[in-house]
Amino acid sequence: MKEKLLVIGNGMSALRTIEELLSHTDKKYEISIFGEEPHVNYNRIMLSYLLSREKTFGDTILNTQEWYDNNAVTLYTDNKISQINRDKKVILNSENEEFAYDKLLIATGSVPFIPTTFGSSLNNVLGFRTKEDVDSILNTISDEKKAVVVGGGLLGLEAAYGIAKHGIKTLLIHRSANIMSQQLDATAGKLLQKKLETLGIEFRLNTTVDKIDGTHSVESVTLSDGEVVDANIVVFSTGISPNKTIASDCGLSTNKAIIVNDYLQTEDENIFAIGECCEHDGKTFGLVAPLFEQAKICAKKLADVETEGYVGSINSTRLKISGVDLFSAGQYICDEESEELILLDEKVGIYKKLVIKGDYLVGIILYGDTLDASWYLKLLKEKTDISDLRVKLLFGKASLGDSGHGEDSIEAMSDDEEICGCNGITKGAVIEGIKCNNLKTIGEVKACTKAGASCGSCVALVEQVLVSTLGDEYQDVTPEGICDCCTSTHKEIKDNIAVNDYENVYEVFKNLKWSNEEGCRLCRPAVNYYLLVKYNDDKYKNDLRSRLVNDRVYANIQKDGTYSVVPRIWGGVTNAKDLRAMADVADKYNVPTIKFTGGQRLDMLGIKKEDLAPMWKDLNDAGFVSGQAYAKGLRTVKTCVGNTWCRFGTQDAMQIGIDIEKMTWGSWTPHKFKIAVSACPRNCAEATIKDIGIIGVDSGWEIHFAGNGGLKVRVTDFLTKVKTDEELFHYIKALMQFYREDAYYLERTAHWVERVGIDYVKDVIVKDDEKRDFYAKGFDESQKHAQIDPWKDSVDSGFTQEFEPIVLERMA
Repeated sequence: MKEKLLVIGNGMSALRTIEELLSHTDKKYEISIFGEEPHVNYNRIMLSYLLSREKTFGDTILNTQEWYDNNAVTLYTDNKISQINRDKKVILNSENEEFAYDKLLIATGSVPFIPTTFGSSLNNVLGFRTKEDVDSILNTISDEKKAVVVGGGLLGLEAAYGIAKHGIKTLLIHRSANIMSQQLDATAGKLLQKKLETLGIEFRLNTTVDKIDGTHSVESVTLSDGEVVDANIVVFSTGISPNKTIASDCGLSTNKAIIVNDYLQTEDENIFAIGECCEHDGKTFGLVAPLFEQAKICAKKLADVETEGYVGSINSTRLKISGVDLFSAGQYICDEESEELILLDEKVGIYKKLVIKGDYLVGIILYGDTLDASWYLKLLKEKTDISDLRVKLLFGKASLGDSGHGEDSIEAMSDDEEICGCNGITKGAVIEGIKCNNLKTIGEVKACTKAGASCGSCVALVEQVLVSTLGDEYQDVTPEGICDCCTSTHKEIKDNIAVNDYENVYEVFKNLKWSNEEGCRLCRPAVNYYLLVKYNDDKYKNDLRSRLVNDRVYANIQKDGTYSVVPRIWGGVTNAKDLRAMADVADKYNVPTIKFTGGQRLDMLGIKKEDLAPMWKDLNDAGFVSGQAYAKGLRTVKTCVGNTWCRFGTQDAMQIGIDIEKMTWGSWTPHKFKIAVSACPRNCAEATIKDIGIIGVDSGWEIHFAGNGGLKVRVTDFLTKVKTDEELFHYIKALMQFYREDAYYLERTAHWVERVGIDYVKDVIVKDDEKRDFYAKGFDESQKHAQIDPWKDSVDSGFTQEFEPIVLERMA
């Protein structure tokens, strides 16, 4: 017979414990959960996004009712437990109903601390801890309202941001000299404050609330310096108090919170406590990651699985405000035994501070650039000796590569590094989940692995793992928007750009009400591409900052931080002179590996970043241009030897391939684009798995479209047959331009055709002469501005500082 496990509290720590328990055993307990709120378990960390209406309540749900039902967990909502009777081993709710237990888990969390300030009992004085608090705030604010938020910690800032997003005049009061004073030093606090002021939040620091005035509801707030501020709503976020009453009332030992041992047991071995309501070794914890660490140990103890005890946690903090990158962990203030490394660029808004004690990292503040947060945190948690890393430590993990630049963050991470700190999910676990369960979207990864499902700050990293694992098969298919910055789909953005005049990506963001005015790595490249396609001329200049990293440095980053350089070889045809020139360049720069590619080119691998620009110049001088092997654009035109040499060839595949590549090189497309030309149906150039496949027949050329040789092979669809080379070129130009204008960014031709249908393409390109001519002319116009060799342009313009290393000298 199963034992009865009752859980008081239906929050994140309680449910994580039950999930962990069920992963060990579903045979031991009959589980019932009691929650005060009328909901299933939801993500409280996302309350700020709920308040700003960037997310809906449905987006925050972590465990659906179906989950409870499928796992035979009974959920009692709207059910407050008021008493524990340890002698009878029962709990009682507010209706005096009794529920017997064998084991009891207390997860009552905490309650917001609202000071007994004069006037704090007035209407519209609210806290910020639950969905009901969010609903109360949203029901109170209107365009005429003025809000005061008291408390400049993590939750206070998120509350102020959520209110200000509605256009409400928002003033934040904080008793310390800088905001987030428990996690940030004065410099980081100042930078963060400056950013938040641009989002519509005003600040009064070194100030407290003296009293709140009003007849029935709030009308004004008097500050400790005597200033009177008009206000219609006051939100207190001045800290939390562990909700320990039910434990102390039944005689369990409490201090600041419910006292537990290393296995999260109270002094009563049948009663456990977890989360914000418990105290371990004199410390309480209010952040998600430590609570989930407790959940793993508590669950193992309940399941009778051997486990090490809980030894405490290192707190790390991320701010959940769109467009703000902030991370803090460990000891952020330097004392007599420690020293600090600092990088500061106030104009750009980047601040890095590392606190070192001896040869170990003990504290981290990152503002504006948090890419290396998980790596730094790993060094801190594992107490890694950083003496050999110190000279480059401040510049992140990428600086440790051979060239001192630009290592891809995800490729560089080892499989045992944490991606999701809240849930303790490693990169390897995410990859295993993707491969074993055929996961394709962020939502599927969250549901299966829990990575990114808690605070949400690691979603960008999770997506990078997804992209890295799936390669070309990855597509951003989120219907509600192309990223978290907006609610607009690709189609809506394209339609908006078509009818408006924009000069840069920021005007698009503003007009479509992006939540993040800077955009992100998902939306910026897409919007930049759509603007390039629309204007098709010199009116809009390609925004390099909105390009993916490989596009910005005109090379592909390799796993060790070096780069590959691929010159263009027209149609895959070369000669001894060109090969000799490439060999000379390879010798000059000590290229360790030269590899023939599947696209009939030579790839020089292992190039240091500082060697890129001089190598490009030497290749330019020898007559080469960039092969754009990194680009979302034309990559290669692969050919067979054709009737020049082959006894089966019906057409001159090599010359046609050379002509096509010289016609199409430099063109930007939604995704990478490959062409192949085979001189006969034997198809030696593999034309039927390319974006455009050309196959020679006795009477001319067959044109095939939308093939893919990636993870999911797709054979091309037959499009049409033409008799002359001129017709062939005309069709290719029209087809490429139609794809450029109609497909979504990062949508391969195969995916595009599967979405719209091959008949749609035929109707425009094959059956409609006027439209075919229109798109062909559009391609010609675009190529006037696109066929610029980025290598030569970069060298000639002097834009090579990006590729020059920073030399650091150790100070005496």
